[in-house]
Amino acid sequence: MRTTNAVKPDTMECVLRLMTPQNALACRISLATGLRISDVLNIKTDQLRKESFTVCESKTGKRRRVTLPRSLRAATLSCSGKVYAFPHRLDELRPRTRQAVWRDVNRAAKALRLGGCVAPHSCRKSFAVRKYAACGDMRKVKQLLNHSSEAVTYLYALAAEVDSRSKLGGVKVD
Repeated sequence: MRTTNAVKPDTMECVLRLMTPQNALACRISLATGLRISDVLNIKTDQLRKESFTVCESKTGKRRRVTLPRSLRAATLSCSGKVYAFPHRLDELRPRTRQAVWRDVNRAAKALRLGGCVAPHSCRKSFAVRKYAACGDMRKVKQLLNHSSEAVTYLYALAAEVDSRSKLGGVKVD
């Protein structure tokens, strides 16, 4: 089983620059909020008109209040569809699929020879690493990710350290 890795900010910026603008924007929102890409893609255009809005996470059913940075909100509104901020390419009444974003991330990662462990979920893990480095409070990161288990939050927030140890032969990660 392959897992995704957290990605360093400069490397992630290179990946984002090789992606289509809308898919890169969706990943930027994930990087800024820690939302799963499926939840980012389900954001409706009307929600973006508010400074903050509530998202119901599709995986867990948990509700979460989100505030986007003003620049991301404006950029997303400028290219959003009638219903969804990221409309499906064939039907504007449906959201873009997470598989479409995954294919774009995967293509960009391959072009940069990063291997197969970079995916849209890398944005969520990178968010956790960055937040933990900034605040040092695992409970805060757990709350930001809306995790039920602190153990899962540890895996996310310490992903960069685990990745570097596994490459050095210290810890094997599945």
